[in-house]
Parts: sequence; C-alpha cells; structure tokens
Amino acid sequence: MPILAFLVTRLGIAGVAYFATPIMTDSTVPPYHFRPDNTLIDVFASRWDTGFYTTIADQGYRIQGVQFPSVAFFPLMPVLIRLVRLLTGDTLLAGLLVANSALLAAVMLLHLLVALDHDQPTADRAVWYLLIFPASFFGSAVYSESLFLLLGIASLYLARKSRWWAAGVVSILGAMTRFVGVLLAPLLMVEWWQQRWQLKQVTTAIAEQEPAARRVPPEWTDLLAASLAPIGTLAYMLYLERKFGDPLAFLHASNVWGRTPANLLSTLAEMVVRPAQGWLRALSDGALPLDNWLDLSFVILFVVLGIVLLAQKRWSEGIFVTLSALVPFGSGLLMSQRRYMWMLFPAFILLARWGRNPIVDRIIFVLSLLLLGLFTALFANWYWVG
Repeated sequence: MPILAFLVTRLGIAGVAYFATPIMTDSTVPPYHFRPDNTLIDVFASRWDTGFYTTIADQGYRIQGVQFPSVAFFPLMPVLIRLVRLLTGDTLLAGLLVANSALLAAVMLLHLLVALDHDQPTADRAVWYLLIFPASFFGSAVYSESLFLLLGIASLYLARKSRWWAAGVVSILGAMTRFVGVLLAPLLMVEWWQQRWQLKQVTTAIAEQEPAARRVPPEWTDLLAASLAPIGTLAYMLYLERKFGDPLAFLHASNVWGRTPANLLSTLAEMVVRPAQGWLRALSDGALPLDNWLDLSFVILFVVLGIVLLAQKRWSEGIFVTLSALVPFGSGLLMSQRRYMWMLFPAFILLARWGRNPIVDRIIFVLSLLLLGLFTALFANWYWVG
C-alpha cells in the first residue's frame, strides 16, 4: 500500500507540474533553468532551494562573495547527492533519486511504525495523509525534507523496537540533515522514559504470573543512545570552525534570510495589525497577507496537534511535534512554515486515528488535494509557496 500511495501521488504531482508549466505565467522572480530540455527535471531540481543543494554537491560550501551563504543548509543531503552522482553522472538526477528514494522508504517505515500500535486502515490513512499534505511535493524535489522524514521516522521506529543504539546513530544523521534534527534527542529521550515507566508497570504484574513473559525495560545506557542527536549538529559546527573559522556560520547565514530569534507573541501581533485602508477595503482589494496567514494557520494547527498528543499521554510524539513547530516559528519569519510542518510525522498518525470518522477523512482528503494541486502548480512556475 505505501508503494501504491507513493506512485499514485507522485504521478499526480508530476502531472500537475507538467501541465501547469506551459499554462501558467512565470512569477516576477527571474527564473533559472538547469534543465530546460526536460520539464519535470527542471521543475523539481531547479527551483528555489534546490539550487543550493545541487551547488553544494558540485562546488562545496561558499560563504564569501555570495548574497546567500550556502552554509545555512546542512550537509547530509549534499553528501548523499554527491555519492549517488557517482552512479548517475548527473547531479540533478542524483538529487531527485535521493529525495524520492528517501520519501518512499519513509512512507514504508511510517506504515510499519503506525502498525505497531494501530490497525492497518489507520496505518494506510497515515501514509495517504502524509503524501497528499499540501507541501508534500517538496518530498519529490531536491530538498532535504524527505530525507529528514525518513531519519525521524526510522529513529522512532528503531526505539519502539528496542534498538536504541541504532536509533541514536540515525538521530545523529537527522541532526546532520536539518537544524531541527537536534530535537530528535528529546523525542527519543522521552520515548525512553515512557517505555521504561510503562514496561515497569506492565511487566511487574505479568512477571508475577508468568516470569518468562516479562519484557525488560530499556537500560540506562539506552538513555545515552537516545541523546546522541546533538553530535550531528556539533559535527557540522566543527567542520564550519575548521573551514570558515565560525562554528555558528549556519546561524549567521540564516540571518540573511531574516531568521532571527523573535518573540512569538510579537510575530502573532504583526499578523493582526489593522491595514491602513481598513479590513473591508483590504479584503475587497485582495491586499490581506493571506500567504503569511496560511503559514501561520499551519503552525497553529500543528501546535494544537502536538498539544493533543500530549493530552493523550503520547509524550514523545507530542513534545517532538510541539517543539518542532514552535522552534522555526521562533525565528520571527513565517516563510516556509507549511513546508516545515510536513516533517512532523506523529501529527499524521493522530490525524489518521481521527480519520476513522468518514466525514473527517473526506475533509482531510479534499482540503489536502486542493491545496496540494494549487501549491504544486505555483511552485512549478516559480511562485514562492514554502
């Protein structure tokens, strides 16, 4: 089923991108085309941030003499692109192969992860909801989102299977993929605590009747394995220190995009400032900041989903979703938030549980597909959608 869902959604996204390219007019942003002779390769491998990943793979990091320093982008994705390029001989094809292979593996693992605690229809819905999320087309472009999804899901799945050291190593790779990868540490550490507490409660009662059936709670050494994710971030910082003399170069580079720590309430307040011409006139003129409001609505939705997970005592999943939604939002920049929310996979498990209700299921499908088609068409024609 995950393979079928992957193929159906990727073909649909490719179809929308292919037909939207000649039908719509390019945005006012001067476009560049790495592969003008192939529409689909050009769309998914030469739009916006894809240029950074492919350029890093070809030329390495640059920090001097450029408007946007590439060190803001973490290294695992470019490293994998460079390795796969040895097989393909083409950087763009290598990037597309890495991204889509990671996405396929991610949804297969997600199905297995959900099936540990829920029935197959719930696992099926989780996969579908993830693949039709409005920003899911980024998983087929040369972006690092699908790779981070794979590593995040794999780390939690391995922890649930009591393979803590493998989970720790995967979390290190996740932290080498994106800055929020460091949050895989609290995900796994809280998962360790949750398993230890629950198994102690359950297995003590079982052991009194059937000692052979007693499951062993995770060891204290497993907590060390669960906390390894920051090693990935520190490794990148060490590289930046040796090459550029600045271990925080990735943060300083992010400032160029306007990402600086900001008060969350101040960011929210900016979204409800009354327009100079008044609300009704701005509404009729189409002058409302709808794009920012849309990003804000995604952040609010996922923070709420994280809080719901916490209320349901799914502590590890809830903490990961809540923190991973709030940390990027704390940068004071709403741009790209809908794309960042797509990586918060436990939220889709919660939605899949709610999707047992046919009305909820249809609402999720209709809204997701409409926005996915719209955003894909805009992205194909150089409009900024995340």
